[in-house]
Amino acid sequence: MNIKVVKMPYEKVISLPKPKHQKPKKPWFAIATLVRMLSQIDAWQTKFSYTCKGENSIPDEPCMILMNHSSFIDLKLASRILYPKKYQIVCAADAMVGLDWILRPLGCIPTQKFVNDMTLIRDIKYALNQNKASVLMYPEAGYTFDGKCVTLPEKFGSLFKLLGVPVVMITTRGAFARNPLYNGIKNRNVKVSAEVECILTKEDVKNKTVEEIDEKIKQAFSFDNFAWQFENNVKIKEDFRADGLGNLLYKCTECLTEGEMIGESTSLYCKHCGKKYTLNELGRLESENGDVKFPHVPDWYDWQRKSAEDEVNDGTYGFDENVKINMMVDYKAIYDIGNGRLVHNEDGFKLYLEDGTMIYEQKPLFAHSICVDLHWYEKGDAVCIGDKNGLFYCMLDKGYKVTKTRFAVEALYSKLRPRVKS
Repeated sequence: MNIKVVKMPYEKVISLPKPKHQKPKKPWFAIATLVRMLSQIDAWQTKFSYTCKGENSIPDEPCMILMNHSSFIDLKLASRILYPKKYQIVCAADAMVGLDWILRPLGCIPTQKFVNDMTLIRDIKYALNQNKASVLMYPEAGYTFDGKCVTLPEKFGSLFKLLGVPVVMITTRGAFARNPLYNGIKNRNVKVSAEVECILTKEDVKNKTVEEIDEKIKQAFSFDNFAWQFENNVKIKEDFRADGLGNLLYKCTECLTEGEMIGESTSLYCKHCGKKYTLNELGRLESENGDVKFPHVPDWYDWQRKSAEDEVNDGTYGFDENVKINMMVDYKAIYDIGNGRLVHNEDGFKLYLEDGTMIYEQKPLFAHSICVDLHWYEKGDAVCIGDKNGLFYCMLDKGYKVTKTRFAVEALYSKLRPRVKS
């Protein structure tokens, strides 16, 4: 995947006219059919199949359709399942760059990830009530790094009670194993399937409490792709399966050094102390001496999360890094505004241009999580901050930093939020 990039000074970019809001367009059947045809290639390559759990798993009436976000082929898989049902798609704003002309007729509703957006709620209601279309959304808002659910926002139950429509869940199996984000743009030979279930009827949405609905959503997103691979004996034989794994598992469990873990071929090793592991065909970590603290990748990932939380809580977390800054203010292009510095600590984010001018500040309670990406449009590893005036994609030369930044943002939010309640 690629994206149009134009080099332009910050002062000129910030003065560009912002795109006017557009109500969701009714999906064009012809474009939906084209997407369906194009998705056939991936469906054939992955031997894709799906099952429907229970009766009326995809109601005839407009409904909310939730899907876990595991891979670049998620949207194509949705087309295989939902076509010819009329549905609209909540998508990331940057996906619209250069493609606004075709994605809007497809039914896409752009939004900024992890930016409070009441306009999105109005757009979803408009799609359901005026366009008489269902709405597909990925509640995690970002791809999973470790194959488990990305932290979900709170109070989904309130949204669904407001909308008053059935809620459908699509859970994919194998999409993550085929192309995990840490592994770059490399496909593995893995069969992909999905399960479709109406997890909340219209009556459920009406009668259940917000807390009960939230718990139902939480249960629906309690998946573990590495565990699924191991339990179902799904073997990945490609010799690049550990490439990039050091950006996911960045802290050595032996010497506790960060940023020295290297994933390449089928191996993961620490440059600092020399500890070496093999990622076997079933997605488990092994070592020659058998001493592996976390053979299950998500367990190692969660241990790092706890370590980052400890740094936040004891006041030792923070970084000040040189970054390349890309900016988005419209759907015409991504604008390269040059180099700068990104600072993150208990006060939140501060972004500076190369001359020292601070151009953006984001407080810890801005959002419950943050958009981070490995191999963002093949440009690099990015931390995305920003608001309605513009998004800043800060490219770090240390990929593991984006993983740790997500942990720290969530920990800071959890730490400070109780103060607001009291």
